Amino acid sequence: MEKSIQTSMLETFQHLHTHAEISWEEIETTTYIKARLEEAGCETITFSEHTGVVGKFGNFDKGLPVIGIRADMDALWQEVNGTFQPNHSCGHDAHMSMVLGVLWSLQQIPDMQDNVAIKFIYQPAEEEGGGALKMVEEGVVEDVDYLFGIHLRPKQEVAAGKAAPVIVHGATKTYEAVIKGEDAHGARPHLNDNAIEIGMQIVNMLGQMHMDPRVPHSAKMTKFQAGAKSSNIIPGNASFSLDLRAQSNEVMEVLVKKVDAILESVRNLYDVDIDVTDYHGVPAAETNEEATNFMRTAVQDVLGAGNVVESLLTPGGDDFHFYTVKKPELKATMLGLGCDLGPGLHHPNMTFDKDALCTGVDILTKAILNVYQV
Repeated sequence: MEKSIQTSMLETFQHLHTHAEISWEEIETTTYIKARLEEAGCETITFSEHTGVVGKFGNFDKGLPVIGIRADMDALWQEVNGTFQPNHSCGHDAHMSMVLGVLWSLQQIPDMQDNVAIKFIYQPAEEEGGGALKMVEEGVVEDVDYLFGIHLRPKQEVAAGKAAPVIVHGATKTYEAVIKGEDAHGARPHLNDNAIEIGMQIVNMLGQMHMDPRVPHSAKMTKFQAGAKSSNIIPGNASFSLDLRAQSNEVMEVLVKKVDAILESVRNLYDVDIDVTDYHGVPAAETNEEATNFMRTAVQDVLGAGNVVESLLTPGGDDFHFYTVKKPELKATMLGLGCDLGPGLHHPNMTFDKDALCTGVDILTKAILNVYQV
């Protein structure tokens, strides 16, 4: 990789890292990326109702296979050193920088622009699980034949200097719900149903579910809020969140049915309203052998065959897989990049080896050249 590309990529990363924006609010990020894409000669597409930008590079009138390269844009909202702020602790700033690096690398190859058809897809709101669906609705992948993504991996999954040609994410579901009741005096517990006890009942029943242990899965309460300043009031109202994980879409369907049955049982047991106010998630990965083989060969060419991590199985989720669920004929895979990332993804002080940015660019660029047999 040319030194100028590496320098530009690091400058881009630093800018994006220090100007993080949360889901659906990536306004400055969209403006910044759009400008960089246009500087590199891309035709750009933006959207009137949401953030995100697509850059088109190459010849789309030649009947060539169309490749999409997807980068997620949004940051998390979390407490960092005592202050709540947008924070790129999932590596999306790195993903955006590497995808630009791929564009700049392709520009250095003679006659490349006339012999490829590539969409650089900068997608909002991955952390909320809805950005990919919105891009599908906008028709962004209608003409796309191959879709490549990339994600930094924690060192517990992929060691530095290694990479996985496919990440087999699990399915996720999130419930946001409220318990609706009446408060009572602390001396008169018979006059209401304690929302905290109702929450405990839900937690206990979640722990008593039994499913096939050969398929990783989990269901747990991740937020519970009840009561106020007065300690002599038994709260009747509460809000809570549930997080469901399953390694396959089939197991997730069973898990959801069981959780729904638990909530209905608790409603009947306490004769209380439990309303699910929001319900969303992402599907498990549906892998494609052809796309994975192109990426596997790229990893071998860049890092050597001994540094390929085959079929990385992870309980984490990514809305990247909505693209293939909504367009089954799309050939897609996501590169899992080892980069000495620690303490872990979503940790407020996550760090990684910035030299891995160049490695990610080299692998993605090689995968594209493999598709076009260049």
